[in-house]
Amino acid sequence: MSLEQRAILEERLLKEDKIEIKDGFIVLKGDYYKEQIRIALKNCGIIDPGNIEEYIALDGYKSLARALIEETPIKIIEQISESNLRGRGGAGFPTGRKWNEAYKTLSDQKYFICNADEGDPGAFMDRSILENDPHSVLEGMAIGGYAIGSNQGYIYVRAEYPMAVKKLRIAIKQAKEYGLLGDNILGTGFNFDIELRLGSGAFVCGEGTALIESIEGKRGMPRNKKARTSHKGLYQQPTILNNVETIACVPVILQRGTEWFKNIGTEKSTGTKVFALVGKVEKAGLVEVPMGMPLRNIINDIGGGVQDGKALKAVQTGGPSGGCIPVSLMDTPVDFESLDKIGSIIGSGGMVVMDENTCMVDIARFFLEFTVDESCGKCTPCRVGNKRMLEILTMITNGTAELHHIEDLKEIAEVIAETSLCGLGQTAPNPVLSTLNYFYDEYLTHVKDKKCPAGVCQALITYSIDEKCIGCTKCVKVCPTSCISGNKKEQHEIDQNLCVVCGACFEICPVSAIRKG
Repeated sequence: MSLEQRAILEERLLKEDKIEIKDGFIVLKGDYYKEQIRIALKNCGIIDPGNIEEYIALDGYKSLARALIEETPIKIIEQISESNLRGRGGAGFPTGRKWNEAYKTLSDQKYFICNADEGDPGAFMDRSILENDPHSVLEGMAIGGYAIGSNQGYIYVRAEYPMAVKKLRIAIKQAKEYGLLGDNILGTGFNFDIELRLGSGAFVCGEGTALIESIEGKRGMPRNKKARTSHKGLYQQPTILNNVETIACVPVILQRGTEWFKNIGTEKSTGTKVFALVGKVEKAGLVEVPMGMPLRNIINDIGGGVQDGKALKAVQTGGPSGGCIPVSLMDTPVDFESLDKIGSIIGSGGMVVMDENTCMVDIARFFLEFTVDESCGKCTPCRVGNKRMLEILTMITNGTAELHHIEDLKEIAEVIAETSLCGLGQTAPNPVLSTLNYFYDEYLTHVKDKKCPAGVCQALITYSIDEKCIGCTKCVKVCPTSCISGNKKEQHEIDQNLCVVCGACFEICPVSAIRKG
């Protein structure tokens, strides 16, 4: 793009109230963004993802050009290693170490795969990057391909992301037209092509070896890991798998330098992390924050605190494989090591805020129900153990469990974590173990007192009418089973044998005379 074209683009961007261009980077202004540093999301919502020239105008593909013309593959790997960029897909494995293993493995054919199989409930980090800045992923993959000696890349993306697929196809076509993908890229003799592979929605295909099996046309099930994928992966050849966010960081690191990246975050967890901040929070959405920022700051300073002025109870990080963190630990820094110590994980970046009305037993049951549905069934601990845990949790929320079931639940969870075949099975018990650890009293109340303190588990809820009742009969009119009786202007009563615990009376009472317990 010419200097004149770049000036036009910058002028248009600067007209937006909350946009500033600083050192070649777009900076968003305002309370929501002041604590954020946008690296992976740097162009999201700013440029037209269907126009490669807008990406190029903001130094897009500059890192690729410099890498191919000025750097050797090993120099690229050394820079990524020095930056301490760790995988943003959940495991946090050092990216440079992974690339170096593939680089050193001798083979006539190597592969570079982008894992865009984002399956966590409520997670949309990868989707946002693919839909709004697809060229950052293509550039990062081409750099990675050059570094390890690969000429073929694949993006494994969920078919449920039709807009992301559309934007990727447009971006790949444009990059080829501009000589940035395909044969003899930028006249350097380097060949690298990228193809899309669409997943059919199996959560387990987010696990690297299951994803590889799927690309090969097999059922998506994890492999027994006799060798790292960087040694034997796709078609038994050296293969790199990085997730979308990790790859999107690569061009920025090469452009801004490793020291710049290392100065963001913590010593062991450098850079930023994108989170999908959702749940009972005032300002839900994608946030990108420096590693090490306390949970409390993310929720209050960026998210605006808990909705409706209610008290914060817990935060669940890491999706179905993560843990539930109590309010007493809200000063915990968000980095790989700190979250691991308290029984949770960063995962791909889900962050669910829960208020005082949340039942933690029901939350554990909800996430485990998802895991049971998505288990590939290959190994017995995951296939049978998680189903048994779900049965126990259902008994607890239904009021039919006994005290020994709580101990059974913990024992089964620990066995599953130690013996499952893949990482998804090994982390499936995290919601159960973390809630047992931090909210054990809630489990006891469910089992011993047959009550749900949060008033969520329907089988353990009862409604009654107290002396504040004014006899307006509004509750009588909405009751589907006619279980409420009484004279006008007198206190009414609820027949517990007929009540189906629908809550209609509780919602409509004008004087809050309906008690829920």
